[in-house]
Amino acid sequence: MNQNSDYIVVGGGAGGCAVAGRLTEDPSISVTVLEAGGGGDSWVVNAPIGVIAMLPTKLNNWAFETIPQPGLNGRRGYQPRGKMLGGSSGINAMVYIRGHKVDYDHWAALGNTGWSYDDVLPYFKHSENNETHGGQFHGQDGPLRVSELRSDNPFPHLYVEAGKQAGFPVNTDFNGAEQEGVGIYQVTQYQGERWTAARGYLRPHMGKRANLRVETGCHVTKILFEGKRAVGVQMMQNGTLKTLRANREILLAAGAFQSPQLLMLSGVGDSKALQALGIPVIHHLPGVGQNLQDHPDFVFKYRAKSLDLLGISAGGSIRMLREFSRYQSQRRGMLSSNGAEGGGFLKTDASLAAPDIQLHFVVAMLDDHARKLHLGHGYSCHMCLLRPKSIGEVTLATPDPLAAPLINPRFLEHPDDLESMVKGFKLTRQIMDAPALSNARTSDFQTADVHTDDEIRAVIRATSDTVYHPIGTCKMGIDAMAVVDPALKVIGLEGLRVVDASIMPTLIGGNTNAPTMMIGEKAADMIKAELRQ
Repeated sequence: MNQNSDYIVVGGGAGGCAVAGRLTEDPSISVTVLEAGGGGDSWVVNAPIGVIAMLPTKLNNWAFETIPQPGLNGRRGYQPRGKMLGGSSGINAMVYIRGHKVDYDHWAALGNTGWSYDDVLPYFKHSENNETHGGQFHGQDGPLRVSELRSDNPFPHLYVEAGKQAGFPVNTDFNGAEQEGVGIYQVTQYQGERWTAARGYLRPHMGKRANLRVETGCHVTKILFEGKRAVGVQMMQNGTLKTLRANREILLAAGAFQSPQLLMLSGVGDSKALQALGIPVIHHLPGVGQNLQDHPDFVFKYRAKSLDLLGISAGGSIRMLREFSRYQSQRRGMLSSNGAEGGGFLKTDASLAAPDIQLHFVVAMLDDHARKLHLGHGYSCHMCLLRPKSIGEVTLATPDPLAAPLINPRFLEHPDDLESMVKGFKLTRQIMDAPALSNARTSDFQTADVHTDDEIRAVIRATSDTVYHPIGTCKMGIDAMAVVDPALKVIGLEGLRVVDASIMPTLIGGNTNAPTMMIGEKAADMIKAELRQ
């Protein structure tokens, strides 16, 4: 590991893959990617039904938990994060969503020059290879494959019909001119297989670009500094402590939990908190780990007898054997499902500038992230709040770099969040109770006797959790709590940037995978522009 690189990318997730792939298009720029997990190129990952890897296992998954959440009746939340090349794009539900125009315009209004919707749209298009949509909003020659689902499942179409019956518009492109409405999600797949950030940005070039080096099984434990300049990293690989130097910069892309954790372990953060743990302070930066935001999520659950739905039964097992054969030969059918096939963006108040509720209609009855299993078949619908006011933090439990950080999203601690979710509950139930879906179910698993606002509040607190979109803990901005500037450089230090979802100053209205790749694309472009100066 003595060979130096111009850039070291810490983390092989969505942001890390994108920035490394784009930087190494220039043969004069050398990049080393360090990933704590494995290669992430297996049948379990590539078959979309492998979304079950997001469930509570350690398979390619950090499988973090939050600290007890008072807003969730003291429960610990579950926080899966991908641990492989591709990061969480290897375990997520593959939903391709960018967020709303107002989100990025808000970033720019906060002082983040160059991050308005008009500024970031070209990077989304540059990233995207969309098999269906083109025109002013979409790209069709980027490394990220985006396609229509190939599961051929009738239930998402029943969901869309129920949405129409409930009076909501149908939207065939949530990333186009308008986001509002119900429809079927596009997914990050290609010919029925999952298309991770690594498959798009890294794998085509590994072993072919001499300037790209990818190392797996590398748990980075510290960023090394000379004065205020980051010059290298220390890491554990195969039980051995190693160091690697960067000629130009360290690009931190370890995600919303581990990027701030690594900064704090390295002496960058709130000085009092670091000193209390015996960590020598390199740079006082109080915003590190603060500003954690995530989408709180409630799940409606229904039983149904159809074998078109995933579940546990003798008939379902026989059906799955047939589906396995079909997937092997055609790359179609249930094994190509992303689970969350149907979608929707709704407004709890017509005067809002953008939808504040997102739906994920799932062709299985998931209970508590599938930690609670039930016999039979069914479907479910997630309802998440897109711009919650509750803001949490990530802190260190210990100076041990191999220990998990303390994750505190503070779900539903702001009273407005619960009231907005009550409104979202009522909107979603209109769709769930419309004839197209209500005629397809045998029973309402959890909310049949939930009617009053107090009963709705109680069931939301009793069962809600994350929909897996943590951001914000290395906030981009120009205020006192900002961690990086609009060029993603860590404020007050040299040779160090953050290139992942932790830089988002506020949550975007949708899934965070595609926006994180956009951040990697834009970071690479900014770095190349600086090198040309």
